[in-house]
Amino acid sequence: MENKKYVAYVGTYTHGNSKGIHVYDVDVEDGTLKERSEVEVSNSSHTAISKNGRFLYSIEDEGVAVFERDENGDLTRINSVNIDGMRGCFLATDVDGKYLYVAGYHDGKVTVVHTHRDGRLGSLMDGVFHKGLGSVAERNFRPHVNCVRPTPDNKYLCAVDNGIDQVKIYRINKRRHKLELVDILRCPRESGPRIIRFSADGRFAYLLFELSNEIKVYSYDGSGNTPEFELLQSISTLRKVDDKDAIHNAASGLALAPDGKHLFCTTAGENTVSMYEIDQETGLLEKKFTLPISGDYPKDLVIFPDNQHIAIANHASNSITTFKVDYEKNLIVMHGKPLKVETPNSIHIWPVPDLENQPEIPDDGDFEEDDYEE
Repeated sequence: MENKKYVAYVGTYTHGNSKGIHVYDVDVEDGTLKERSEVEVSNSSHTAISKNGRFLYSIEDEGVAVFERDENGDLTRINSVNIDGMRGCFLATDVDGKYLYVAGYHDGKVTVVHTHRDGRLGSLMDGVFHKGLGSVAERNFRPHVNCVRPTPDNKYLCAVDNGIDQVKIYRINKRRHKLELVDILRCPRESGPRIIRFSADGRFAYLLFELSNEIKVYSYDGSGNTPEFELLQSISTLRKVDDKDAIHNAASGLALAPDGKHLFCTTAGENTVSMYEIDQETGLLEKKFTLPISGDYPKDLVIFPDNQHIAIANHASNSITTFKVDYEKNLIVMHGKPLKVETPNSIHIWPVPDLENQPEIPDDGDFEEDDYEE
């Protein structure tokens, strides 16, 4: 870790007392968070960071906002753009740092926003509404894009649709700045795919299912003309797999440890966190524990950079709980008192930007400055 300084950002809903994004100092060695400040953003349901670490993006009611990060990780608003749709729920940046992808749960839309080298958000490059019918009545049988994430080779964008039980896979056409549907990963009916993450080496994909409470492991190969995903494993997130009350549980958060050797997920209802060890050769998961998290609705979680601690954002109990991970005994020990924060949605830990050694985000030669929105 080279004695790097880290900062945590917690995005919250703002229909109560919270203002938006809570900023925390991170003590990596001790595994603790200390709140430093709060930044106004209307209903920050998710955040993401630019490739060079200088900018933080956040969902807000009006679309997407971008903030400049200083050497301490403090935030200064730069600008915002309207995404011509309902409020998003998930953000991802592409590998090249040219685009910001927005998932729309409420309207089933995937939006592509162009980003400037100076951090400003520019024009909307593309917007694709998903079509189709789902099978879960209370979700109105319609698309709900819950997560967007580019493949590690930056060839494709995976859009996880929680409403129609599909992962739509788009080719990223960088000449036309458009998304082209090339494949659909069809999931079991009423499984509710929620989040996708890729292994550190990019060879495997892990897909969390909210309704069937499982993780499916896929191999990924992008070397051909079309992406290839092959199902390798399905493994439960639940403490009691055959629990009669399992219908009341919902897998919620998924995080890959910085060491690339462990995967963590949270499950609401039974309010637990599970840890899996990743076989580095096969990508397969072996569950090590499923334990309570002392909170209600663990919506998101993050692993500290030292791999030794985790923090869990408990949406319904308005708290963040932190734990020390014991890999030998396969258990977690609560670390300090829960932190109070109203309706937390997402939590991330990132190093503060190194402003003296900044890799540049390449501008796109096909666009002139006048083509961008302010």
